[in-house]
Amino acid sequence: MTIRAEIEPWKVGALAESTGLTVRTLHHYDHVGLLCPTSRNGAGHRLYTTKDVARLYRISLLRRLGFPLEQISHVLDDPDWDLSAAVQRHLTDTQRRAAVASALRDRLTVMADQLATHTTSPSPDQMFGALEEMAMLDSSVHSTTTILIYDDLPAAHEYLVRVYGLTPGPLERTPDGTVVHGEVRAGEQVIWMHPAGEGFRSPSELGGVSGMTVINVEDADKHYARSVAAGAVIIEEPVDQNYGVREYGARDAEGQLWYFHSPLD
Repeated sequence: MTIRAEIEPWKVGALAESTGLTVRTLHHYDHVGLLCPTSRNGAGHRLYTTKDVARLYRISLLRRLGFPLEQISHVLDDPDWDLSAAVQRHLTDTQRRAAVASALRDRLTVMADQLATHTTSPSPDQMFGALEEMAMLDSSVHSTTTILIYDDLPAAHEYLVRVYGLTPGPLERTPDGTVVHGEVRAGEQVIWMHPAGEGFRSPSELGGVSGMTVINVEDADKHYARSVAAGAVIIEEPVDQNYGVREYGARDAEGQLWYFHSPLD
């Protein structure tokens, strides 16, 4: 992350802009106690200090390494945690990625010259090498968070875990007990659950969906049988698709559309 030359403390919007994170992410970190601002001003706005920024760096690094949010706070509070060692590991990983990117650049330069001069076509070994280097770069830099809208977050959370076998994450509540955020996981993929409200409507209220969630499973037929046994509403039986997967479709209790597939042999 790159922090602008700005006198601390930072308000949440300035911190989000400087780090490339979203304000919602910083709010969520505060709600779950992962990154609470050192203070607030008279208007109640969050104020973050350099110490908070250092903790945010550590959080972002651990997220990059694949730690789920519920484990990160335990790691951060471990007295054996060493920021210097973490930065060194981060540097080593960045240097490795830079070396891969440099090798890919050089390889593509040669291939581009060959094609431009019509001297020869890139060999299979050259293309295999480029594919391998692309995969090495892509494997640790791409991630996404799906956000689904529900009228009843606790009920939807229970359904997704029980029926589809997703891994349960936290349900965050306000002091009066209202659930304002939920999480489930499909492997390393995080799915956030957002309450319906102004500007946010669940499919059960709208009467339709504008998107769907697709999850890769080990065996689509076995997962299908499990879901049916748990009471899933099936909209499409398992079928071999011409794009190389076996897939089935279902709707959850509030009408969100889900597809589960596994690669064909």
